[in-house]
Amino acid sequence: MKTWKVSLVIVMICAVLLLAFSNRKTRPVNKKPFVPPKGCVFRTVMGEESSDSGFIYKTPEKVQRAADRGLDWIARAQSKNGGWGAGSHDRQDVRDPHAVPTDPATTAMVAMAMLRSGTSLTEGVYAPQLRRALTHLLEATEESPASSYNITNLTSTQIQVKLGANIDVILTAQFLSNILDHTTHDEALKARVQRCLNLCVAKIQRAQDKNGSIAGSGWAGVLQSSFATNALEAAQAQGANVDDQALERARDFQKKNYDTKTGDVNTDMGAGIMLYSVTGSTRASAKEARKVKEELARAKEDGRLSQSAPATAENLEKLGYAKDEALKYSTAYEVYESAKVQSQRADVMDGFGNNGGEEFLSYLQTGESLIIGNDHSWKKWYDNVSGRLLNIQNNDGSWNGHHCITSPVFCTATCLLILSVNNDVEKLIEQGAEGKRSKN
Repeated sequence: MKTWKVSLVIVMICAVLLLAFSNRKTRPVNKKPFVPPKGCVFRTVMGEESSDSGFIYKTPEKVQRAADRGLDWIARAQSKNGGWGAGSHDRQDVRDPHAVPTDPATTAMVAMAMLRSGTSLTEGVYAPQLRRALTHLLEATEESPASSYNITNLTSTQIQVKLGANIDVILTAQFLSNILDHTTHDEALKARVQRCLNLCVAKIQRAQDKNGSIAGSGWAGVLQSSFATNALEAAQAQGANVDDQALERARDFQKKNYDTKTGDVNTDMGAGIMLYSVTGSTRASAKEARKVKEELARAKEDGRLSQSAPATAENLEKLGYAKDEALKYSTAYEVYESAKVQSQRADVMDGFGNNGGEEFLSYLQTGESLIIGNDHSWKKWYDNVSGRLLNIQNNDGSWNGHHCITSPVFCTATCLLILSVNNDVEKLIEQGAEGKRSKN
């Protein structure tokens, strides 16, 4: 009799536990591992196809855990219309992501962070959020007046006041270039994205001043202009209608902010902060510097130049460059090699003195510059910056700034883009490869 009672109690306990487990609410998980399309960045990062060990870098476990927490937080911060917002410059005390209007700049940054972290339009835990974000940005672009510089009627957002009035269209163009390769499953969607990308490019080029900067400069307007250069480069790589002269002016503006002979940095449009300007110089010169480095290496290998030959304009002329072209490329090389060192100095990385969205954006630019430049020193940069970011992550998984751009949504998106940059190694390296040099 006693045995029967014990058995009954055990059965009842098991039944209660089974019921509780079956009713437990958990965050959805991606049971099927995301397998990127052939040629996507993960194949190189994981070392399956890469022959260059300098660019094989698997995300450290502690970094991945931090990124997963950030992604979870930011996914829950999405608004019903598919967008995200940073909030008003005048109300930086409002940190609730659902208590601020959505804006294209912040939405584009979050969408790029999700894409770089392994989500696509059809695969991944956050695919529904990414699809809604894309629709939101396409509609904003299509509804904007053709003659306007921007794609939103919002003004005085945190991002606009600090970076520039036209930052929304710039970051949206960057995102559309990035998402284009993930639309091959839907030809109509691909055509729509391409059309909107061209609309954004036209607005960016229309807003460009004669000196190559972008109109509507904010507190750290050099960053708006720098991201415009990045956006035009990425759009050109996707076959968009980019004016070569506009892109050249944009690059020249960034490079001229840095004096290779003295190491002086022009911070007039960088809020007086060296970090903001010098990272733009590094980013704008990375592609041309890489071309010089690779052509010099080939020339030394086949005996056209001595092993000790420097990257001077004179040596580039020996390789067939026209005089003005040789000067342009040798200058870009000098700017890159010097500015990349400056941008990673501890005192420079401190920026305004504490962490703000501008600092995070500057770190992002430096890392992408090193990869685009095919520079193996990017791993040292990654270890340094990822360590900084993990130390300041909030308990809820987000990041926020302590000055200027304080928005937890915008700052979290930017930090996620930094921590997952190794997932875009192949794409960034490909973006940095120049085609055949034009003949003068």
